[in-house]
Amino acid sequence: MLLQIIRVLQFVALAGTLASAAYYIICIWGAISFLKHRKNAAARLEDLPPVSILKPLRGIDPGMYESFRSYCQQDYPHYEIIFGVSEPNDPAIACVQRLQQEFPRRNICLVHCEQKLGANVKVSNLAQILERAQNEHLVVSDSDIRVTSDYLRAVAGPLADPQIGLVTCLYRGVACSSVGSRLEALGIATDFCAGVLAARQLEGIRFGLGSTLAFRRRDLLSVGGFESLADYLADDYELGKRITLGGKKVVLSDAVVESFLPQYSFGQFLQHQLRWARTLRASRPGGYFGLILTFGFPWALLTLFCSMGAAWAWYLLGAMVIIKIAVAYSVGTRSLRDPQVMQWLWLLPIRDLVAVPIWIGSYTGSQVAWRGDLFTLKDGKLARN
Repeated sequence: MLLQIIRVLQFVALAGTLASAAYYIICIWGAISFLKHRKNAAARLEDLPPVSILKPLRGIDPGMYESFRSYCQQDYPHYEIIFGVSEPNDPAIACVQRLQQEFPRRNICLVHCEQKLGANVKVSNLAQILERAQNEHLVVSDSDIRVTSDYLRAVAGPLADPQIGLVTCLYRGVACSSVGSRLEALGIATDFCAGVLAARQLEGIRFGLGSTLAFRRRDLLSVGGFESLADYLADDYELGKRITLGGKKVVLSDAVVESFLPQYSFGQFLQHQLRWARTLRASRPGGYFGLILTFGFPWALLTLFCSMGAAWAWYLLGAMVIIKIAVAYSVGTRSLRDPQVMQWLWLLPIRDLVAVPIWIGSYTGSQVAWRGDLFTLKDGKLARN
């Protein structure tokens, strides 16, 4: 009986390993396609529309001021930056005021958002910031995102095509010195962004990423405006999904931005991963369940164990390690231009093994901790505990 159970487990583990290998090949294919189609020529300055950059804030993020400065140094003819805070004593206010002093000729505005339009304070602030925006073309990005000087040209240019309703961006994580922070950055490069490129290759992008959301005001209003998203945790995903359902395309920009990560302890890293996992499960339950077929290294280890250390299973494990390194190189090093990925490659087995209990843990509850508050997730929406 025990032998039969082991054989069944071996068959399941082998199937999981082969499915993961196929998925990794699709990720590499997606990275090659992204690199192949990356445009070298930017749009002409005279063809670019005025843009309003909307930045909702709450608290201080790593490297926040330098990230803010990067938006003030854009090679772009006409744009404004509107920041929004909900608390009058928010420490981020001092950063905005300092920015206004350093760039007095730049159109920088700070809005105090007094209303609470939903459980997602970020989206509630965006709805109120939008009232002050002067332009039809809008760009939203998280407060920890840093960009290069050609960023606005790269994300606003594609909107010249009326069939494109949303432009979003890949990002690389800039880690601190802690192991938790490095594991987070490695996961962004080898797992999250790899999955985005695989989705782009198989079905196209049907979601947005908080690193960048560039869209027209009229397209936002056509799907209900920010107010209709104010109770969703994954508001970026929801906006992209609604724009796609409305008949317009979501595209991935050529630009790759940077996200500056906190000094996560290992426990904080696990907590953040669990929140993200439960968010994905609530937003896209079918696709999230399918992630079980992407845990190549754990599946290969289980295959090795069930085969009692057979030579072919060792070869399979070695092949899985090689193909995962190829994913790290093609996505992290080449597509994201992340110089840290290959340096921290020794952490990749730990990152892959941790992904399994995180996936299981996402099904054990619906509570998430976000920005110091505790919420319950239901159908992708937040309910404050």
